[in-house]
Amino acid sequence: MTSTDGQTGQDVRAAVREKYAAAAAGVAGSSCCAPVDIEPGLGAVLYADSDRQALPEGAVAASLGCGNPTVVADLHPGERVLDLGSGGGIDVLLSARRVGPDGFVYGLDMTQEMLDLARRNAAQSGATNVEFLLGQIEDVPLPDASVDVVISNCVVNLSPDKARVLAEAYRVLVPGGRLGISDIVADDALGPAQRAERGSWVGCIAGALAIGEFDTLLRAAGFVDVQITPTHEVVPGMHAAIVRGRRPTRT
Repeated sequence: MTSTDGQTGQDVRAAVREKYAAAAAGVAGSSCCAPVDIEPGLGAVLYADSDRQALPEGAVAASLGCGNPTVVADLHPGERVLDLGSGGGIDVLLSARRVGPDGFVYGLDMTQEMLDLARRNAAQSGATNVEFLLGQIEDVPLPDASVDVVISNCVVNLSPDKARVLAEAYRVLVPGGRLGISDIVADDALGPAQRAERGSWVGCIAGALAIGEFDTLLRAAGFVDVQITPTHEVVPGMHAAIVRGRRPTRT
């Protein structure tokens, strides 16, 4: 796959890894845990004060998302959850609190620096029902039908192979399991070149899907009850959105 600016999938992954490794290193090396530089209207500001105050400063400072998928997914005690692109661990730690001691949360990230930061944040918060895994969201290192819920926060847009990501999310969900993510979507009228004009791939803009494209890929992966709901505009014609779907109970 080649993006509109000529980058290959390998180029995109390398650029994403470099940016988020630098972000993790910046938080880990800061005595005051200053937030990393992201688009206005994204990051930790999208979480309730009570959520932010319950977590280590490093987890909050490393938040790079466009929503709060732990709320989107409506998590319940005892559920098993997978966070695709878990970063500094904010959504894993919040999910761990919601699913309780009988539940479990996996965080998957391809950046070792982010995993190191997330594990440090988990230790500081005392979370014992979590595990952070090194890997790519296009190739999830978990068995089939192993989790009840898949969440993600502004990460699917970063992948050069979104169809594979959604297929993997479907694979690891149990029948009846659900997808609840936050992501960036574009108006259907905006083509790939127009999206690229509005921001970079690593800035969560150029790689975003149009709403109709996202819907089509979700249904092609097998999801039903698909809902894509824009919440607020990030740049002209592009929005943070709530994305939901469900794996059918029977296939």
